Amino acid sequence: MALGRMERILILAKTYPSPSAQYMETSCVAGISQDGSMRRLFPVPFRMVEHGHQFKKWQWIDVRVEKANKDHRLESHKLWVDTITCKEVIDHKKGWLDRWPWLDKIPTFASMDAIDAARVQDGLSIALLRPKKLVGLEINKARNADWTEEEKEKLVREQMQEDLFSDVDAKRQVKELRKVPFDFYYRYLCETPDGEKEHRHKVVDWEAGALYWNCRQSHGEGWEKPFRAKLEGQLGTKDLMFLMGNQHRFQNQWLIISLVYPPKRKPVEESLQGQLF
Repeated sequence: MALGRMERILILAKTYPSPSAQYMETSCVAGISQDGSMRRLFPVPFRMVEHGHQFKKWQWIDVRVEKANKDHRLESHKLWVDTITCKEVIDHKKGWLDRWPWLDKIPTFASMDAIDAARVQDGLSIALLRPKKLVGLEINKARNADWTEEEKEKLVREQMQEDLFSDVDAKRQVKELRKVPFDFYYRYLCETPDGEKEHRHKVVDWEAGALYWNCRQSHGEGWEKPFRAKLEGQLGTKDLMFLMGNQHRFQNQWLIISLVYPPKRKPVEESLQGQLF
């Protein structure tokens, strides 16, 4: 008898592995199913989430899943890697016209306090946050510029989950995975009943890691200027939202697992005028 069930899931988050922090999941893939339910998926091989390989953000996949039994967060599901079939990508043409209906299905909040209250009350562990204002991007050197032996061991263990890979294959994947030698944090403001409140959260979106390597390749030691131009300047002009995901063991600790940056939507009145004339 086949285990689990087949689902069609729209990928919304792929995180860069960060095994250094205590109890932090090394990587995360998340999305939304066709019926509008949020999904956190694991175990997923690094080769399937690397920039330009296999499935992308905003791509549908068909995959066999079942509710995770060791991770009791509502959204967490085990997947069978060999059942993944990549389907169409939802493009960003026409002002994200085809993406907005899916964004509108995601639990969305204006403050981190509201997200955490929903976690306590309803067990929510993935949510979309629309900050009031971006304060800035903080860039800190990572404690170690390369993977430590302990980190490598943790990464290898992740790749060997559920007997997906042999020890040799897992070690080869980890060897090919470059560590980003910096940590990135967004500082931002949320509106609360008591006024504005500032928060700081780590960005672990794979896109940020890939952007670092691209800027490093094109600008060398001057990588930070174009990196900031994208994450502070360009994204600051968009309707920037954060897909937030919490951690398994410390569920009051949250990470920015995906950056979502559609163009700002026109007011309804303006859209109607555009249709009339």
